Amino acid sequence: MAVITALVLVGWLYAGARLDPYSKATLALTGDIQHGGQIFRINCAGCHGIAAQGLVGPSLQGISVRRSDRAVIHQIVSGETPPMPRFEIEPEGMADLLSYLHTLD
Repeated sequence: MAVITALVLVGWLYAGARLDPYSKATLALTGDIQHGGQIFRINCAGCHGIAAQGLVGPSLQGISVRRSDRAVIHQIVSGETPPMPRFEIEPEGMADLLSYLHTLD
């Protein structure tokens, strides 16, 4: 059991060390929920719904339970899953958006 715990810890540390600079900068910040809600309503609600219930895009209710912040950041900025466009935002704005998304749990 100790070996498994050690391997999990090493893997976790290695994954954290490989964070890209944008994600590192974003995750180091404390977001503003109110501003994150504004960002969501302007940029995301058209596809995900004003209550994040899902429309063209999937529901985002409980997203922070289903996905890590790192995975959410990648999803938003990568543009790898059409029809969702690549979304470029400063780390502060992304931290705000993540804080808002956490309220949807």
